[in-house]
Amino acid sequence: MKNALIICLIVIFPNLGQAQTINKSFTHNGVTRTYEIYIPVNYSGTTPVPLVFNFHGFGGSGSQQRGSTNFLPIADTAGFIIIHPTGTLLGPPLNFNHWNVGGWTAASPADDMGFTSAMIDSTATQYNIDLNRVYACGFSNGGFFSHKLAGQLSNRFAAIASVSGTFTPQMITNAAPTHPMPVLQIHGTTDPTVPYTGTTGNGGMSSVDDVIQYWVNYNNCDQTPTSTTLPDLSATDGSTVEHDVYANGDNGVSVELMRVVGGAHRWPGNPSANQDISASVEIWKFFSRYSNTPVSTQEFNKKTFSVYPNPTSSTIHVLGDLSQELDYALYSFQGRIVKQGTIDAAHSSIDLSDLASSVYVLRIGEEYVRILRR
Repeated sequence: MKNALIICLIVIFPNLGQAQTINKSFTHNGVTRTYEIYIPVNYSGTTPVPLVFNFHGFGGSGSQQRGSTNFLPIADTAGFIIIHPTGTLLGPPLNFNHWNVGGWTAASPADDMGFTSAMIDSTATQYNIDLNRVYACGFSNGGFFSHKLAGQLSNRFAAIASVSGTFTPQMITNAAPTHPMPVLQIHGTTDPTVPYTGTTGNGGMSSVDDVIQYWVNYNNCDQTPTSTTLPDLSATDGSTVEHDVYANGDNGVSVELMRVVGGAHRWPGNPSANQDISASVEIWKFFSRYSNTPVSTQEFNKKTFSVYPNPTSSTIHVLGDLSQELDYALYSFQGRIVKQGTIDAAHSSIDLSDLASSVYVLRIGEEYVRILRR
């Protein structure tokens, strides 16, 4: 019993009082997927913290993206957990790590959407995550993927930011966001890889103006932005920054563009890029203004529930407003789903007798309860 309680405390308060970069992996759809997770120095486990995803560009990796964007000091100061995932190889003839966004990656079989959703679930079972404050950003291919998440997995994200990434034709066709989505776009006007004015064809890329207009229209923002030219802090970087803010969207969201005039395919703040802004700082400033509470989560939070007995040796019972059927999932300590189903007023018990003695996490809607199976 003593050892079980120690395990429970480790799950509730992992890495207490120390910053850590941890390499993680799990099998998703038969493919071993990897990512780095950074736990900031001030993480205590007692207060829910935001979660930020930072996706690398085409041919990159999670560790490369971590090193080139320098988010870790910001995470330490602001107190959020950040994940740097690595994509899978696209295959011949390219053989580069990628994110499946259609366009030039249309032949990809990768289920990156499911992988991202699984990373959220796994992280929430091991750390105290504020699931209303999950964000996605990325560079180039990772910026495309952040827009894809906003369009096709919006229920899990509060805001997104893209540096040098726009839309592919498939992303436009399949976009179906479900709530107002704050969006920050940072893009160089002389980007030769993802041109500011876009490219044509099935493997094409939307222009930055078309991307901004899509999100402005979807969010019902002001059609005319407030525009500001930021101070030119470096006379040698060959670029300046103009900031357009399309405000007053639904739920108070905004769509913003930081146009790097003369900027190339670079992450601002890096030595070879624009020095007037740090893209990482600007992205967190933008994210920190937004929280996502989907209708489904709002409704569930009105049905607060409890579980007894906990610890348990066999069956648990869920108490609360179960007047309608709710999905549940039970996760192992490693973040794998070991049991799932539905519960309602007539069927509110879950049998754990076939599971080993360990710590598990029960998810109903967007709420989580840690359970000790003795």
